[in-house]
Amino acid sequence: METGRRVRRAWSAWGLAAFIGLGSATGHAQQSAELRFGIVGTDSTHAVEFTRILNDGMAKDHVRGGRVTAAYRGGSATLSISRDRIVKISDTLMHTWSIPFVNSISDLCATSDALLLLSVDVSQRMKEVAEAARCGKPIFIDKPLAGSLEDAVALSKLLDERHIPWFSSSSLRYGHEQHLQNLIGAETWGPGKFIDGFPLDLTYYGIHSIESIFSLMGPGVVEVAQSRTADTDILRLTWGDGRIGTVRLIHPESTYGALLFHSGGKAELLNLSSEYAPLVGQILEFARTGKSPIPEHETLEIFKVMAAAQKSLGRDGASIRIESSSAKH
Repeated sequence: METGRRVRRAWSAWGLAAFIGLGSATGHAQQSAELRFGIVGTDSTHAVEFTRILNDGMAKDHVRGGRVTAAYRGGSATLSISRDRIVKISDTLMHTWSIPFVNSISDLCATSDALLLLSVDVSQRMKEVAEAARCGKPIFIDKPLAGSLEDAVALSKLLDERHIPWFSSSSLRYGHEQHLQNLIGAETWGPGKFIDGFPLDLTYYGIHSIESIFSLMGPGVVEVAQSRTADTDILRLTWGDGRIGTVRLIHPESTYGALLFHSGGKAELLNLSSEYAPLVGQILEFARTGKSPIPEHETLEIFKVMAAAQKSLGRDGASIRIESSSAKH
């Protein structure tokens, strides 16, 4: 099946790079050395998954070339998904994976080649990123980059001014081919979970399916509309070249998937993998080269889309125009 070939080709690309350590040395890390990753925020299940994938050489989805070597606990007393999970996740890292914990983010600087900022409380993003940037090391910031468009712009400006390599992504971006040719439209779907503590409600879970459609169709969205029923949110995205994509968020749980519309009238169903290893492979290559696999303007455009969608929802689904970032780069 074509879908299977797409997924296998994508996995082969990241797997080869991760396994043999491809990429040019840039001073961030030597090619022959195993990279050391420091975790910021052990209130996310990704802390355990990323550690397992990197540190367990016997794991089926092991990515070779790096290890998690230390962690800073972090956490939030006001956000339940942080408060209720951090003890269990931290204990797993300490007792199952023997990860030492440090007292501050700055303590990670000397023992890490790159940082994994995985904290779930977006209200602490600016503070944590500012402190992490002082290490002068590449930073992967788990989705979402921030809780609002304004904070996302401020964070990118801060990191750019300090010349810190960074990128942020959902794991749903990888495991399939990117920016497909001859694609005239697409629909992606996934869970529509919403909780307090995220100023843009789509930054919590909706971002997965939004990032998926960007990975397939690329940036260039100029108009957004969002509508909501008791069990579904629908986002209608219009690209500057006239293509249309939709994002369906099903409350509260759903599998992930996509329907692709090719020129010539062909439609194709695509299973979207939510496995973490392809993303970890991208993080490893990013840490080696200091080059983000996602253009900064594309990440910020995703936040423009989410901000416009929330505005549309408040205006009974009216279409909201946005300025596409892609034409500027």
